[in-house]
Amino acid sequence: MKKLIVTFIITLGFGLGFWYYYSFSLPEKPRQLSAKAKQLRDLNEQLISAEILSRELDLVAKLIAKNLATSAQDSLAEDAHLGFMNYITDLLRANKMELVKLEPGKKETKPDYVRTPYTLIVNCTYKQFGEFINTLEKSERLITVTDFDIDNDVKKVAQRAKAGGDINIRQMQMKISTLTLIKKKSQAQI
Repeated sequence: MKKLIVTFIITLGFGLGFWYYYSFSLPEKPRQLSAKAKQLRDLNEQLISAEILSRELDLVAKLIAKNLATSAQDSLAEDAHLGFMNYITDLLRANKMELVKLEPGKKETKPDYVRTPYTLIVNCTYKQFGEFINTLEKSERLITVTDFDIDNDVKKVAQRAKAGGDINIRQMQMKISTLTLIKKKSQAQI
């Protein structure tokens, strides 16, 4: 019995000793290191977020630069901008789409921007049309697809099949518009 009590007291003494050591005597360095490691992880996450934002802001700056005109009379904001029409026809050629009609509409001029609408009629497959829309979306110009209509007339498809043509080709009409930002004049220029 004495051995059991002595063993219990020794075990209790060691337990209290370890508890005291880990609670009061152990240096604060491991706790400080874990706090610093957490702080470093947080700062790294913030740095990565800042780098991503920086890259995205660079893309936004490029986008604005490509779509910024000095005035509403600038060549970028003019009706039927020839460079844009060439860009569209090149895209159509690259996607092997047949252009039926490309017609500019009446431009809408506001103090901050100029919107130029275009009506586009093409003969193509659904896949070609999707790739074309995807390419427009990735363009450096601000382009909005405002409306599109796909001609799915069964009689026309049957006639095309009888004539030996591709039955997957449909006539698609779309209305797109470009947005050109107008640079505001500063007080010094006025």
